[in-house]
Amino acid sequence: MTFTERMRAQAKALQKRLVLPEGTEPRTIPAARKLVDEGMARSVTLLGTTAAIETKAKELGVSLAGIHVVDPATSPLLSAYADEYYELRKAKGISPADAKTKIQDVLFWGSMMVRRGDADAMVAGADNSTANVLTAAFQIIKTAPGVKSASSCFVMDIPDKKWGANGMMIFSDCAIIPDPNAEQLAEIALASAASFRSFIGGEPQVAMLSFSTKGSASHPDADKVIEAVKLVKAKDPTLKIDGELQADAALVDSVAKKKAPGSEVAGKANVLIFPDLGAGNIGYKLVQRLAGAEAYGPFLQGLAKPCSDLSRGCSVEDIVNTCAVILCQAK
Repeated sequence: MTFTERMRAQAKALQKRLVLPEGTEPRTIPAARKLVDEGMARSVTLLGTTAAIETKAKELGVSLAGIHVVDPATSPLLSAYADEYYELRKAKGISPADAKTKIQDVLFWGSMMVRRGDADAMVAGADNSTANVLTAAFQIIKTAPGVKSASSCFVMDIPDKKWGANGMMIFSDCAIIPDPNAEQLAEIALASAASFRSFIGGEPQVAMLSFSTKGSASHPDADKVIEAVKLVKAKDPTLKIDGELQADAALVDSVAKKKAPGSEVAGKANVLIFPDLGAGNIGYKLVQRLAGAEAYGPFLQGLAKPCSDLSRGCSVEDIVNTCAVILCQAK
């Protein structure tokens, strides 16, 4: 069973509630239809003006039967949502009237549905920038307790099954934090370990990557990684994590024995934490293109409740797969 097949099966078993804010987006409507028809969610909600959604669905030849359609402007929950958003943002100077206007933005409404438990997960981004999706999520859903920065991960499915967990690995952060400090790197590592358990299963073995292995080079960038490892071990002494490690030491047993003897992670890492966004973005794309790996994501991690961003170039199947994965986070 492939990764996406497993995620779809798990989502079907969990029966969680999904909100798709971009209700008139032409790939989102057929994706919602597929999610309902295949029973991957207990409910699927599209947001937007009812007439506009119905018109677009008719143009696409897609039935809305069994799909919930909510227009924030006419919803009986508008006052309650606006009041809660005002309480969240009043310290930033927002007025009650502005809060009522802002919460009618579908991204903010969808985030509030998740925050209040009216939906279990939100997926958006086919028609909105990552920045817009993240702004709504950060303001309303917020990060998990004890977490200051949300991040992202990719699930990498590599044809050569000797890598990671039978070819499956987590790469992070490849999409959100450009230059994480030591504390942010530690949060990325802990969140990525949780993502490994959720998406792949089994025990994560986390390698904190650098251009240095165990002091082979001296530089503030390597020191940052070393400090991040210490922070992770203080928060979760049971997690298998090591660093700083070069990529070959993290992945190749013969190299690990020379460069990092005695390490319980070196040579068998299944979670790779990159020192910055440049390395992470380049790294996952190189593996995707040169090794023929499937790269699923990016999936947001570190939020209080499940939410994910889409590529604006996504297909209907991409949306369905992302929804299945995010629904599985709503355990």
